[in-house]
Parts: sequence; C-alpha cells; structure tokens
Amino acid sequence: MKLLKRDVSAKDGSGYVTLLPNTPEDLWHTYNLLQTGDRIRCTTLRKVSKESSTGSVTSSKVRMNLTIDVKRVEFFKDSLEVRISGPNSAESAHVRMGAHHTLTLELDRQFSIEKDCWDRVYLDRIEEACNPEGGAEIACVVMGGGLAHVCLVAGSVTATKARIDVNIPKKRTGSSAHGKSTAKFYDAIYRAILTHVPFDKVKCILVGSPGFQKDDFYKFLLAESVRRDDRPFIENKGKFVLCHSSSGHKQAIEELFLDPSIMSKVTETRLSKEIEVLNKFMRLLDTNPDKAYYGYFHVQKANEELAIDSLLISDELFRSSDVVERKMYVALVESVRERGGTVYVLSTMHVSGQQLQQVSGVAAILRYPIPDLDELEDTAAAYEAGSVEVEHDDEELSGEARKLKETARVREDMADMGFG
Repeated sequence: MKLLKRDVSAKDGSGYVTLLPNTPEDLWHTYNLLQTGDRIRCTTLRKVSKESSTGSVTSSKVRMNLTIDVKRVEFFKDSLEVRISGPNSAESAHVRMGAHHTLTLELDRQFSIEKDCWDRVYLDRIEEACNPEGGAEIACVVMGGGLAHVCLVAGSVTATKARIDVNIPKKRTGSSAHGKSTAKFYDAIYRAILTHVPFDKVKCILVGSPGFQKDDFYKFLLAESVRRDDRPFIENKGKFVLCHSSSGHKQAIEELFLDPSIMSKVTETRLSKEIEVLNKFMRLLDTNPDKAYYGYFHVQKANEELAIDSLLISDELFRSSDVVERKMYVALVESVRERGGTVYVLSTMHVSGQQLQQVSGVAAILRYPIPDLDELEDTAAAYEAGSVEVEHDDEELSGEARKLKETARVREDMADMGFG
C-alpha cells in the first residue's frame, strides 16, 4: 500500500487519506479502515445515455470520479474484492446527488477515504499496510488426492494463489494412468509454486498432505528443479517444511498452524508470535487463571490495576458500526500501550483471530495474578439487575455487564476449542 496523501487534523482527527493498493492484502487493510458514515472517492465506470437533437439515444461507458457516503462494506475472501455501497454525495456531471452506487476497489487504482475522526487504531492500520517490510511471510501448499491449494499467508490474510484439481485414477495392474496423472498433478503444483511464491520474501514454505503424498511431491520437486535448473527451488530448498494435513482443501491450512513442532520452525514470522501468545493465554486459563482474563469488563479492570502484560484483541471489534463501542476498544488499546503493555491485534482471517473471537474477542495476560477479579462479575451482574449501586457511569457499566453476560458461557467451552 502506498500513502499518496494525508490530511488529518491534529485537533479532532478529521480529514482524509489517499491510498494506492498494490497487493491483495492491501484490500483487506482497506476493508478494516472503512466504516459506515465514512466518505470514499475513487474512479469508476458508469453507463451514460445521451439523447441527440434528432431523438436518438446513444449509450457509452464513462470513467468518472464518484464520492459516496459509505452505507455498506463487504469483503470477498475468494476474489479479494472490497465493495462499498452508498448514495452519491458530491456533484457530478453524470450522476445525480443521492443516487445509490456500488464501488469495487481494485489493485493499482487510488482512492481517498474521509473520516470525521482518524483514531490511533486506524492510523496504525495505515502504517502497517504501508510498511515496505510487510507482505507474505509464509507460503502454504496443502494437497490430498488430486486436489491442492497454493496460498500465501501475509500479516492479515490468507490469499489463494492457485487451486489445482486433477483426476487421479486408482492404481491398476498393467495400467500407467495413475502414475501419469500423479506426475501431472505434481507438475501443476510445481509450476504454481514457481509462479506465485516470492522466494525472496517468504521465510517458510509449508507443504502438507495426508500420508506420504507430501514426501513424494518433495522428491519430485528436488529432482525436477535439478533437471530444469530452476534456481529458486535449488537455492531455497531449506525453506520447505513437510507437515501433516487432513486434505487438500484450503481449510486444512489451519491445521498446520496448530502443530507446535511446525510453529517452532516459523518463529520469525508475525503470525507465529500471535499464535504463541494466544496459546500462552489458553494454557494460563487452565494452569493459572488469575493471570488470564477475557471479556471487556475483566480486561478493563485489570488495566486499571496496571496489570496487563499482553492484550489480545480481534480486529472484528474495530469493525463495529457502533461508534461508542469502537471508541471504547480504541481507548483500551491506547491505555494498555501507554502503561507498557504489548498489544496484539489478531485478524479473523487467521485461525488465531477466529479462536480469540470465541472468547469475546478481547483477552489479557497479566503481569501478576489478581485472584479477586472474578468477584467483579457478581457486582456487574447485580448492577445490571439494579439491585446495587456502583460508582460508575450508568450507561458504560450497563454495556460492560451486557458484554460480560455474552461471554460468561465461554469458559465452559474452552476444552472443546482445540488450543492449549
């Protein structure tokens, strides 16, 4: 992502930024930047009809700049597209004011986002997206039978670069069809990796499959790379890590990151650090629960005690259309950082963010145990019922208690989550 222009007021945070997305992950960052009520301006094609003096009508597609008030934002994981819908909010020679329009953001086409307030989380997101050292750190290849997926795992999104589907018949005596189809399958994966994996950027290439198919493919890759003199494979063969996956479907990639022995080999990546701290939190829930809390109410109280060492928060919480709720979580993040804590914003596009979302989306590892923090749960519930008085802002604590009720059932389900 390139930051072309930034005009944000230091006083109230209002203003706009102009961005140019270069990679599919940039579109995911854009999705996280957009909220209902923003204004976005970019070029688009629109069909325009003109009537001549003789009464004939001609239609043509015209490229124009449109500014719309954002009413709806959608991100499509498979096609990696961001679509924004809303009414036109600026004068245009071809589109009347208030006309509803849908914009699709594309790579290498700039756009501007205007907000009433650019908070710290928004600005951090832009800095992360524009960091030239960012990008994909891990490549994953999962295969099973005749199906395979080649994906790149960047900081916030898993992008499918190639899907290979080859019909492989069963082995039959006297028939070479199985061997030929398997060789064709391996060759397609080989070419997909060579085409789509940036060997100069990725630190690890995970290859997974049921059984020994991954081992057979790796032998094929080594032999073919020497025969074809493909230097990227020869020079980077040490980056390949063979592991187990249940199938060749994209969902099987999540299994690779649940294997501690695999994660120990990709310790240099940002994703591995996030999974490591999430695993630590899950273990503490079982072994030392007084140092691990989740849910906004408990985490905020721990922050007031200056006790938070690591804050884990899901990016889903920052996409809330409730401005008050978003500001609440932004304030929590800023406060933890000011008090020396480390903040991890986990993406729901990865298994780590999805697992965190199951425990309310916000959790904390404490510097020291606070054994009586759970007693606040009864206080909050009693306040919600109106049976006691607490010296807190009525509206704020009522919201905290509601969030507490929503997450109360989670602790009972922890054993079924597969982490630990």
